[in-house]
Amino acid sequence: MTATQSNLAGLSRFIFRAPRWYSSLAFALLIAAMAGVAAFETGLPERTWSGLFLFGRDAWEGIFFIGIPTIIAAFGTTGVDRFVGGRLTPNRSSLLALACEVIIVAVVTVAAIASVFLPLDQGFVFNALVVALASVFALRLLVIMAVSRSSMLVASVPASIQTVASAVLLFIYSGTLRFLEFGGPILDAYLIPYVGQYLARSDQGPAALSAVQPSHFGLLGVMCIIYATAVYVFLYVVDRPWRNSLGVSVLDFIRGFIGHIAEGSRELEDFFEQLGQDAIVPVTVLSFRRSTEGDGDGEEKARFVLPMIHPGPMGEIGGGNFPERAARRSEGMAFPPHATAGHDFNLVTEREVDTILDAVDDATERIEYANEATTSIRTESGEANMLGQGFGDDAMLVSSYAPAFADDVEYAVGLAAATEARTHGLDDVLLVDAHNSNNGLDGPDLGHITPGSQRSFDMIRAAGLAGETLADAERGPLSLGTAWDRTDWTPREGIGPLGIRVAVTEVAEQTTAYVLVDGNNMEPGLRDRIVTALTDETVTRPAEAQPVAADGARRQTVDVVEVMTTDTHIVNTVEADNQVGAALDQDELLDRISALVAEARADCEPVSAGMAVEEVTVTVFGNDRTETLASHANVAVSMGGAFAAAIILSAMVVSVLIFFLT
Repeated sequence: MTATQSNLAGLSRFIFRAPRWYSSLAFALLIAAMAGVAAFETGLPERTWSGLFLFGRDAWEGIFFIGIPTIIAAFGTTGVDRFVGGRLTPNRSSLLALACEVIIVAVVTVAAIASVFLPLDQGFVFNALVVALASVFALRLLVIMAVSRSSMLVASVPASIQTVASAVLLFIYSGTLRFLEFGGPILDAYLIPYVGQYLARSDQGPAALSAVQPSHFGLLGVMCIIYATAVYVFLYVVDRPWRNSLGVSVLDFIRGFIGHIAEGSRELEDFFEQLGQDAIVPVTVLSFRRSTEGDGDGEEKARFVLPMIHPGPMGEIGGGNFPERAARRSEGMAFPPHATAGHDFNLVTEREVDTILDAVDDATERIEYANEATTSIRTESGEANMLGQGFGDDAMLVSSYAPAFADDVEYAVGLAAATEARTHGLDDVLLVDAHNSNNGLDGPDLGHITPGSQRSFDMIRAAGLAGETLADAERGPLSLGTAWDRTDWTPREGIGPLGIRVAVTEVAEQTTAYVLVDGNNMEPGLRDRIVTALTDETVTRPAEAQPVAADGARRQTVDVVEVMTTDTHIVNTVEADNQVGAALDQDELLDRISALVAEARADCEPVSAGMAVEEVTVTVFGNDRTETLASHANVAVSMGGAFAAAIILSAMVVSVLIFFLT
């Protein structure tokens, strides 16, 4: 992940789930009642309705004049928008109506306070109300155009519902009709009294509404046109770079993002699919089966699954939840560690995960098993260190830069490192990016391992040394034990649904523990603490966390340990930087892992192992597309905010000039 991509990932702080429509409306009515008490308070007990003991007449008037337009907008917007081909759901519509109500109440409240301390009359408050209603129309127009992808003319119809509903109630209960003339005394004498009983009810409305004049409605219409024009200019300017560079509209991104944060929809995947490019990715499977004959006919005990994709971009969008999907599909206990791939290899839709899993099944069917393996070895080159272990003629390598900081390893670097390892006689290589030491989102490049960098050559050389050593290493009978704890930790604490999984291999009396945590990278130093605690004889641990040897004796340590994370992006729906160890107690995590290693050590039994690779074509973000998208999104957020402020200020200046000139 680059610094630019980390800024984009920071948008995850805005992720939430929209409340159900009835919750939004209940809150809207509560706000309306409170605003009514503040705006229409009369202090006269006789004006309190006996049937409304809690709210009183003032609260009811707030609900009627402020809450009713919100309810009409909540239900009416969805119906009208769907009628014209839109996609607005009741939950989104209600949340939008609630947000607009809050804007109206806030603007009018500020105006009312200003009128108390400044020489301003009640007309100023209603001038502010006109501005608020026009602003609400503009906001609704922007959101509906983004969500439903309707033209401005079509989107104006559902966007105007809340503003029109409020204006109609003001028109009726302010008695504005009686200020109008319709062509002469005959019509005035007969039409006005007849229509007035329905459209002129000033005697039933709050006295404060008497300040409303016919000019207010004319100004409202003019300002809505001005604000709609401002929305059009804003969208045109912001959208143009997206169309020129990516061939997509920023409205598609906004619609998808709103759909994802509001209701967890897959609309954001539709946007990513427009950006996607086809890529061929290797899918490597290392399977362990219970067997004493080496034929691999026994039940599968564990499976390492490694497609060269990145489990992102966030939440369950694309491949964000790949680790859990892979675990559910596996016959034995699944270990889906992080591959050597960055955000350019995010799957564009969750459907692509099915393609990967089908390739996993195909690879599993072609595996040839052997019951011999090498002891594990560790090689180093520069900052890179590589844990390797051979299984038959294949090998698994786990790369780490700990205690230094590193994030994703680019696809090309991983391919080169795996190829270097195979040049010494190995058939297939499963190359894991341990992804286990990083300093969060600090720094200019966040430890990204890119082609041509010194660290990429360190990794390639370490892989070559490991491949050379393993190809010539002696092999002996293999035993494997596994353990799993789902844990009580949640994504908010940096742990995904797979919790902690441990696999322990035994070859020639050497024990190697592979610890997999379902999280996105680790806090600095945590990996080294875990390795030291599990391998250092001097570290004191509880009895239940002490491995049991085959003869029944307690053994304090294992010989070799590596800690990996899945890089699941489930945890990034909470915040962009949510690494393992940042939000949970590290000592408790260490105790859990120690206990699981002991459990896996006690579970060891003879197994056969085999590896196969299947190549599959999937649609990913594509080369440099993630960086381009991140750059445009960051510019849209930073520059778009400033440009929006300029547009709003310009529209407000025009509004003020209109008020002074009319």
